[in-house]
Amino acid sequence: MDGVIISVAPTGSVPTREHTPHVPLTPQEIAADVYRCWQAGAAIAHIHARDAQGRPTADKAVFAEIKERIESKCDIIVMISTGGRASSLQEDRAAPLTLRPEMASLTTGSVNFPTSVYVNSPSLIEALAKEMKSLGIKPELEIFDTAMITNALDLLKKQLILAPLHFQFVMGVQGAIAATPKNLFHLVESIPPGSTWSVAGIGRAQLPMTALGLLLGGHVRVGLEDNLQYSKGVLATNQQLVERVARLAGELGRPVCSPDEARAILGLARTENT
Repeated sequence: MDGVIISVAPTGSVPTREHTPHVPLTPQEIAADVYRCWQAGAAIAHIHARDAQGRPTADKAVFAEIKERIESKCDIIVMISTGGRASSLQEDRAAPLTLRPEMASLTTGSVNFPTSVYVNSPSLIEALAKEMKSLGIKPELEIFDTAMITNALDLLKKQLILAPLHFQFVMGVQGAIAATPKNLFHLVESIPPGSTWSVAGIGRAQLPMTALGLLLGGHVRVGLEDNLQYSKGVLATNQQLVERVARLAGELGRPVCSPDEARAILGLARTENT
């Protein structure tokens, strides 16, 4: 089988120190944790930012510090989140894109979370896609249900995003697509030929979806954004979660991709600002 790209989502917008002492919150902590994950085999870092109180923020300056600190330590691909928990405003969500990361997340629809609605209007999605295209940033299409694939293909028809596409299947969120083998098979079969894909299982779904993603020849995402436990009742670190994927990949004959190997698979061209 081909090599596997391991993505790590170290922080997210939800976990706090009350949930786990292992979640990195400050730019220094996030960069140090990403460096350890890079050493363990991660090729992509999916980055969210927090303010001084540990709350989600879209502050460009905080993202800039995180990005600079990571890039001073290693060559991992930095992917900036444009998620809406920090702010629902288009200008806030787009602001960190001007840092020109190699990749950024683009959720192509709205979804119910357990206590809120993650709103991504068609106009917002198109505006973020246009900004990414103009800055040469490859979008990772965050897919919480099958309809979001249809929405992504509409963006492709409008030439707001360019092939080959890269999809991240986020499975197991309450209110979104369930983390089942049947559902993953369906998602994989629904994307255009030549696309790449990765799977992220939420909570206890992380390990089985990771294993299935490896078996199906896809790529995988792990990290404390998605799952706080290594096993039932045992809190994980991001490094441990990456190490487990790398070990499983090796057992299954899937070599772990370096960042540059991941760039080749995803069609990324490093710029002077990355």
